[in-house]
Amino acid sequence: MKSFYLIIMGAILSVSALAQNSVLGKWKSIDDKTGAAKSIIEISERDGKVYGKIIKIFPTDPKRTDPICDKCPTDDNRYNKKIIGMEIMRDMKKDGDEYSGGNILDPEVGKVYRCKIWVEGNELKVRGYLGPFYRTQTWQRP
Repeated sequence: MKSFYLIIMGAILSVSALAQNSVLGKWKSIDDKTGAAKSIIEISERDGKVYGKIIKIFPTDPKRTDPICDKCPTDDNRYNKKIIGMEIMRDMKKDGDEYSGGNILDPEVGKVYRCKIWVEGNELKVRGYLGPFYRTQTWQRP
């Protein structure tokens, strides 16, 4: 009976450890310049690809508590849509321990970047590329 208990506990701990290393779930985006929380993004899987949607924002301007993406490209279907509920990360495919091949939108500036994400410890690294240049943000579990 004792060995059965140990096997069950080991399985539970293994599943828990895997869940911590998954990109899926809710993440708090952090402004890499100010260190302030910007939003909560929920990352989910659909048809073998990973997508991220803003589910909450932490606005710095009290007049913009439910903003729209007025800086998004006009030919993007997210143009003039509400930022809360917006899918900002699209078409990310698993590549080893990373996800890449998709893109991410920064609704504050309206730019779409090629993207790569991976988990490091308890943090999600989100790297956006514009040509050969890139910037990496660190997101945290809320």
